[in-house]
Amino acid sequence: MEILGYLAAIFIGLSLGLTGSGGSILTVPILVYLMRLNPVISTAYSLFVVGLTSMVGSFNFYRKGLVNFQTAVIFGAPSLLTVFLTRRYVVPAIPEDVVTLFGLHITKGILLMILFAVLMVLASFSMIRKNNYKPAPAGREEQETSYLPVLLQGTGVGFISGLVGAGGGFLIIPALVLFTGLDMKMAVGTSLFIIAANSLLGFVGDIFNYDINWSFLMTFSALSVLGIFIGSALSNHIRGEKLKRGFGWFVLAMGVYILIRELFLH
Repeated sequence: MEILGYLAAIFIGLSLGLTGSGGSILTVPILVYLMRLNPVISTAYSLFVVGLTSMVGSFNFYRKGLVNFQTAVIFGAPSLLTVFLTRRYVVPAIPEDVVTLFGLHITKGILLMILFAVLMVLASFSMIRKNNYKPAPAGREEQETSYLPVLLQGTGVGFISGLVGAGGGFLIIPALVLFTGLDMKMAVGTSLFIIAANSLLGFVGDIFNYDINWSFLMTFSALSVLGIFIGSALSNHIRGEKLKRGFGWFVLAMGVYILIRELFLH
């Protein structure tokens, strides 16, 4: 199972390199079900893997002039603060035994996996449907008034990323397109930069709370980064939008499977 887990690490980066998003949503399930790690520590490791892989991906977009740093700061500032505080204080404060409902005992690990599965289902819908986001008006006044929802959504994304260890690109990209007027390619590049900063800072909050297996984490992350280089090389020959919809159906199936497993088969 571990060998399959390491191969899946390459797939995380491969998907990110081909479609610009999506692969990171599988990091936690891979760590939990293939690498047999605790769900709580898996969300911590996921932040590092997602952060490092997204940083490499964002650099490729930066070289093409497709990262808007001004927008990244406006969206990222509340998101960075929220993700750090969530990992440093909120996640450790969740009790190990959360609640018992209808004979079902919900532990901290089960709760995080259920939340992550719900996030996977929502993300899959974003990947399956065609992206028909219409950018905000390009006028200066309209863009200035659009920054409030960007700040609010940045805070929400930070909380979600901190709680379950996912990048949240499926939330960030439409927010950047709808509220700041960025085109899709610029939004993807800026999103990767925000995800990298969010995830890595969130992981810093975990260093104080958990013993980190750096040898395993660096090996797993290196394979994910290798995947993003392979995906980027293949992206010129494969239609990313069609592939993204197919991957979305896979993520949907995985999300439903995790919900069934954690609620009824645990």
